Amino acid sequence: MSAPPGRPEPMNAVPVRHPGRWVAVAVLAVLAAMLVHTILTNDGFGWPVVGDYLFSPPVLNGLKNTLVLTVLSMVIGIVGGVLLAVMRLSPNWILSSVAALYIWVFRGTPLIAQLLFWNFLSALYPRLSLGIPFGPEFVSFDTNQLINQFAACLLGLGLNEAAYMAEIVRGGIASVEHGQTEAAGALGMSRAQTLRRIVLPQAMRVIIPPTGNETISMLKTSSLVVVIGYFELLTSVQRIYSVNFQTIPLLIVAAIWYLALTSILSVGQGFIERRYGRGLQTGPPGPSLFGFLRRTPEEAPA
Repeated sequence: MSAPPGRPEPMNAVPVRHPGRWVAVAVLAVLAAMLVHTILTNDGFGWPVVGDYLFSPPVLNGLKNTLVLTVLSMVIGIVGGVLLAVMRLSPNWILSSVAALYIWVFRGTPLIAQLLFWNFLSALYPRLSLGIPFGPEFVSFDTNQLINQFAACLLGLGLNEAAYMAEIVRGGIASVEHGQTEAAGALGMSRAQTLRRIVLPQAMRVIIPPTGNETISMLKTSSLVVVIGYFELLTSVQRIYSVNFQTIPLLIVAAIWYLALTSILSVGQGFIERRYGRGLQTGPPGPSLFGFLRRTPEEAPA
């Protein structure tokens, strides 16, 4: 039927075809089917062995040590990072230079080398003491007893993380407008009060997301302590498969626990980001693996 006089002819819109997308979907579907097939049919994965050792006492003990290392190392890293960031931004050039030197050294050397250094510190200093410089010693300790494997792990992981956290905190502090610092100074606030009451609360919105990423990374990085023989998750499965030679199944056990813990931390990070990101969302949230956590009450399904 033709359009009434004076009106344009209706347009028949033809959707744009995307054959490349369908080809990509077909290829991915075939690859996914092949992956599922090999996982289910390849006896080398040893799923019965995975089930036997997933909750075994040695694995759970190693998992506990991994969590303890992660938490304590991040505490050391966050506290040290805040102090280093404040020193790095200090107008005192000595404090700023010391912080810059620390960051340069600990970020510029491999973490494995730092772990080995702390573990073998007794080769450099057989005894550590407290006293008057160049004078008498009040108390002395055997280095091997003072810095055992656990202490070496904490020093290596925590002090290395402090260097990275310092740059994260420094970036968060720098994101706060300098005019607010000047206004706080005009009101009579000291630098410490300004930092605590004005700058850090606003900088948290910038600091929190990368700190969450660093925590997840620390959970996996803690496996590097295997080089000094500390008993954590990866060390526990290594000791088991060195006896029963079930290497792949035991590595799958470790991978399952790492994936489970990182998923939990990712969910927690999402909640914390929502808490500190209120008022910053200017549009609809983008897609996310845990996008359901970002729904507003109006977006929730009925």
